[in-house]
Amino acid sequence: MEPDIQDIADPLQDVVEQVLVATSRCGASSAEVDASLSQGSSLTVRLGEIETIEHNRDKSLSLTVFFGKKSGSASTSDMTADGIRHTVDAACSIAKLTAEDDCGGLADADRMATEFPDLDLWYPWNPDTGTARDLALQCEEVARQMGDAISNSEGATVSSHEGVGIYANTHGFNGIRYGSRHSLSCSVIASDGEAMERDYWYSEARDRTEMQSAEEVGRIAGQRALDRLGSRKIATCQTPVIYEAQAAGSLLSHLISAISGGALYRKSSFLLDHKGKKIFPEHINISENPYIPKALGSAVFDNEGVATKQRSIIKDGILMDYVLSSYSARKLGLLTTGNAGGVHNLMIEHGDKDLPALLKQMDTGLLVTELIGFGINNVTGDYSRGAAGFWVENGEIQYPVSEVTVAGNLLDMFQNFVEVGNDLDWRGNIITGSILLDQMTVAGE
Repeated sequence: MEPDIQDIADPLQDVVEQVLVATSRCGASSAEVDASLSQGSSLTVRLGEIETIEHNRDKSLSLTVFFGKKSGSASTSDMTADGIRHTVDAACSIAKLTAEDDCGGLADADRMATEFPDLDLWYPWNPDTGTARDLALQCEEVARQMGDAISNSEGATVSSHEGVGIYANTHGFNGIRYGSRHSLSCSVIASDGEAMERDYWYSEARDRTEMQSAEEVGRIAGQRALDRLGSRKIATCQTPVIYEAQAAGSLLSHLISAISGGALYRKSSFLLDHKGKKIFPEHINISENPYIPKALGSAVFDNEGVATKQRSIIKDGILMDYVLSSYSARKLGLLTTGNAGGVHNLMIEHGDKDLPALLKQMDTGLLVTELIGFGINNVTGDYSRGAAGFWVENGEIQYPVSEVTVAGNLLDMFQNFVEVGNDLDWRGNIITGSILLDQMTVAGE
């Protein structure tokens, strides 16, 4: 029987109400509380045998109390009356010892969400062990049968999780968050003599019926591993680069890191004071879209109860807005953008070309399919990451490439965005297709 949201939420409602009453009795001027319950399972097979089975059922209660400009936080997994009392007492004791912070406090009351549309995020699955095992075995078997060169497996995993949470505060806000998340992944190793190459694939969705099939995930994982055999280094050069969709999302994550409140008020961002300035070509538009049904980043309100909203972050290449919580906004003398906890479905506007068409447009250059390491300086924008992928000539893949480094400066890289493909990757909070950049330094031999 599938779990009902309200059956899970009702006991959590009792908990948050008890917490807010207790914080008032302690003399707190304001308070916020988040109570959640999540459950799920994960099963991994490797080389035809079950390797791990995990089941989890987690409870969490976290609260912050304010005594004027002083604050204290505490958390627990004990939601009994005694657990609540001890946690509230701990938070209040901490608050009385801390220094005042003029930027602290709840988000403004007039920013609280007042409408709660159903975003279609609840598709609990809870596969039994036999079902999960059969899917994982089928996925791995298909991958291993893709070719004789598939010599080993790192396994296939089926996971299913759902959770319900309630955020409430002394403004009178009380909102329910809920969602399910299911995935199927596979990773295999291909060998050619002493050379070995690993690759993987995964599918993830709110609704299990919208995941790729076990056969499809296994087929793609196996083929990607085989395609990497015979990889070689290339000479250091300046060349156009295409980031495959699942690698391209990292470029947009660097943008978000640079325009997030924490980096801005600490003055540790290469995009400091760039609001209103052109940082991408005119044809690039990037937006936040919190209300997409079934999307993995959809949310009606952020971690402070502030209503989310659809908005332009980059419009015609110009940085229109930052990514702020109420605290970081106050530090900057601005208003919260409803992003306590991060962005909600960041999307870049795409053209009508698929990846093969982008390769034709690039003609000669590097297709990046995997990034390694994290050589990013958020203060200067300097960028250097290990990469693997394929060398392209005349719009066709010629051979796999490994042990190279792609380098540049993120501001220059943003300005060099040429085209965004229509091969959108929906498996996360950042939704993008493959991205063609005009010129980058590729360091090889």
